[in-house]
Amino acid sequence: MLSERKEAILKLIVEEYIKTIKPVGSKNLCDTLKVSSATVRNEMQDLEEQGFLEKTHTSSGRIPSEKGYRYYVDNLMKVKEMSGEEVYNLQRVFDNSKLELNDSISKSLQIISEMTNYTAIILENKSDEENLKQVEVIPIDEENIIAIVVTDKGHVTNKNINIKGSNLNEVKKIVELINKMIIGTPINGVSSKLEFEIKPIIGSYIMNYETVYNAFYNAFNNFRDENEVYSKGKDRILSLPEFNEVDKIKNIISKLDDNSLKNIEETKDGINIYIGKENELDEDLTIVKTKVNLHGKESTLAIIGPKRMEYDKVVSLLEYIKDNMKGN
Repeated sequence: MLSERKEAILKLIVEEYIKTIKPVGSKNLCDTLKVSSATVRNEMQDLEEQGFLEKTHTSSGRIPSEKGYRYYVDNLMKVKEMSGEEVYNLQRVFDNSKLELNDSISKSLQIISEMTNYTAIILENKSDEENLKQVEVIPIDEENIIAIVVTDKGHVTNKNINIKGSNLNEVKKIVELINKMIIGTPINGVSSKLEFEIKPIIGSYIMNYETVYNAFYNAFNNFRDENEVYSKGKDRILSLPEFNEVDKIKNIISKLDDNSLKNIEETKDGINIYIGKENELDEDLTIVKTKVNLHGKESTLAIIGPKRMEYDKVVSLLEYIKDNMKGN
């Protein structure tokens, strides 16, 4: 553990840097701590040598290192209380039973992203209790369609399917069979029913059914196995000063696609903070994650921002959501 004075200096530097993104010099701290500039400089030097602070090339001030942020989060941070307006805006969405599930998730994430100015993610896990409610198709062109899958839990997703070698009429016949014969089937059992109930009779409806059938079979398998990603505010990270270089922007954009975000599922209880190299996404980012109860199943809620994150505000927000997001 650090001495009381070193902790006070580290806390001030972390919180000042979070607000200003400018290196903090000893003069900034003297009045607050009521000690000499020389004393502060000596303590800052010790903190740098111990790995809690870093010195930039452009200033005599210091900035927090990953180790410094970690010490701050574990030992010095005090959770910031949410305002009444913030609580009201979130609770209004949680209590609105008229909203469809996807709309409720989207509005919640929008509010979270606006409140933090970071990216908000929900990674929804599939459930054995989720049943197929409806399948629809929308043609894109002669060779491609979008298949829309709706479950009884209000979960809506879509898949692009290539139907080269077949035609839209044949696709519609398969969709009619699916909606007639396997509606109400648990999502995890749809592929089996396609194989053993639809496939044996489909030949009497469609001459060249293999292409379309295989496309739907693979689409349902992918739907069953993949976690669903909902996100808001991906562009907010790009507006932050630390991500103003072209190469860094390109790198961050590539890390925030849905395929990458599907890997951020949280397995531990509580509010968990992964700073820089501690997270699986990018060493320039911090991810704060927690497990939430979303319409009867465990899902992951994450907030993604810079290492210079307002940790006290984010943790407070996630604690409130974890206790109050009880989607049905």
